[in-house]
Amino acid sequence: MTAEAREFAAAVQAAEMMSNLSTMARWRKLTGTPEEGESIRFIQQRMDAYGFRTELLMHDAYVSLPGPAHVTVDGQRLQAITHSMSLSSPPDGLSGRLVDLGAGDEAAFARDADLRGAILLLDGIASPAAASRAARVGAAGTLHVSPHEHLHEMCISPVWGSPGAETAAQMPATVACTISQADGQALRARLAAGDAPAVVLHATVDTGWRPIPLLVAELDAPDATAPFILFSGHHDTWFEGVMDNGAANATMMEVARLAATRRAEWKRGLRFCFWSGHSQGRYAGSTWYADTHWAELDARCAVHVNVDSTGGQGATVMTEAPSDGALVGFATQVLRDELGVQHEGKRNGRNGDASFWGIGLPSLFSTLSHQPPSTVAMRNPLGWWWHTPHDLLEQIDPDFLARDTKVYAHAVWRLLTEPQLPLDPAATAASLLAELQRCETPMLPLDALADEVAALQERLERGALEDAEAMRVCRALVPLDFTSGDRFAHDPALPQPAWPVLEPLRALARAEEGSEAAHRLVVSARRTTNRVRHAVRQAMLALA
Repeated sequence: MTAEAREFAAAVQAAEMMSNLSTMARWRKLTGTPEEGESIRFIQQRMDAYGFRTELLMHDAYVSLPGPAHVTVDGQRLQAITHSMSLSSPPDGLSGRLVDLGAGDEAAFARDADLRGAILLLDGIASPAAASRAARVGAAGTLHVSPHEHLHEMCISPVWGSPGAETAAQMPATVACTISQADGQALRARLAAGDAPAVVLHATVDTGWRPIPLLVAELDAPDATAPFILFSGHHDTWFEGVMDNGAANATMMEVARLAATRRAEWKRGLRFCFWSGHSQGRYAGSTWYADTHWAELDARCAVHVNVDSTGGQGATVMTEAPSDGALVGFATQVLRDELGVQHEGKRNGRNGDASFWGIGLPSLFSTLSHQPPSTVAMRNPLGWWWHTPHDLLEQIDPDFLARDTKVYAHAVWRLLTEPQLPLDPAATAASLLAELQRCETPMLPLDALADEVAALQERLERGALEDAEAMRVCRALVPLDFTSGDRFAHDPALPQPAWPVLEPLRALARAEEGSEAAHRLVVSARRTTNRVRHAVRQAMLALA
């Protein structure tokens, strides 16, 4: 299959992609705006021409579009931006005591007993984690210090997708602005010298429910009842967003163009989704789709392939593409066979449009090519222009765009045509067993549960699985690996450990035996073992 996949990928045409990308670069694609609508209709026309069935869905989503912002220090105006899901400031701005919390991690927040009403000076790009901590301590505002002179647009909501009744209280509760590194250092120096500069945050943010688009394009396999591969990427952008995410949309269109010409060879169908609500809605589009198409995705979707920010200038690192446990071996094969590089492996993070782990869909890739460490002074592997007005056509390397697209084409072709899905759920079971062994404690023996996981791993290692078997095993195990365990909800957009469902077991292993905390943790940990045991048994039943 490798030779056929390389032959398929070799047909990728950089000129075709650059032509599509040049057209999309005409529009600023903020979520739900008329310009975004023009751009996504252009993609729909292309996908129609390639022979796909297309549907442009419109759905309501909670979206936040940042407007004008600035910061004054003792009346002097500084350049600043505000952020998606920030509060708007009062008409005369937001003022408060400025407190320097440095990196803004949990330890920094714990150092000051009273932060109510304060404006917090925080290093680094604005984030949902910082917004959550600031809301928790009752701060009035956050002033983020960029790692360099460029100011990066961000969505700071920790709520995955549009807020529901149970998550609305977790939305940001502060005014958030970002200033340059130089201006932040000057403020920090004054605070260190004992000064108390008068800082006022001015921010206008347009937040509320609005209709946003979602383009679906699909072709069935010759057997229309076969499972399908979901290939997705977001369409909405910051500014023109030529790399992030216009280039990825061009990658998707090129794979669609080539794949449609050889549909007779498919064993599985291919569905493309172009999301809106990623940049200004915290993945509102993909979350809505997961919620409204849950049953169909559970029954028929085999793998989720995700693409973001392909073809960037200087993006020479090809060894860090993330994937889920059952697909790590496949990702390694694809990168080796297509590019001759050794995949180092990287766990998928709680970001991207990873809205399908609760359903149990294994996910392949997200960002693929990265900047080398020596050039990542801004602490982002996608380039200094990421989330700025400088994300323009000049940031795209056509050869790198073709290279990245060939990797996706290679992977998608194999997913469409191999006799059995190239999934390795035994690797997932092995990872679970290793994590359980790290949680050993006499307060709650795990031997029996570990034996069941080991038996599942041994059964999975016997040979290739039929598609239906592999999919059902993934439905049982993937939610344990990447969620807190609820298949019908969405965890916050905050950093997560591997196997987050096991956190009660980890906490128990750290607890002092006989303590009040340990007694309570035993209760929680026992329920966790029941959840894991049930999932393992469901996976085993799928193999009967």
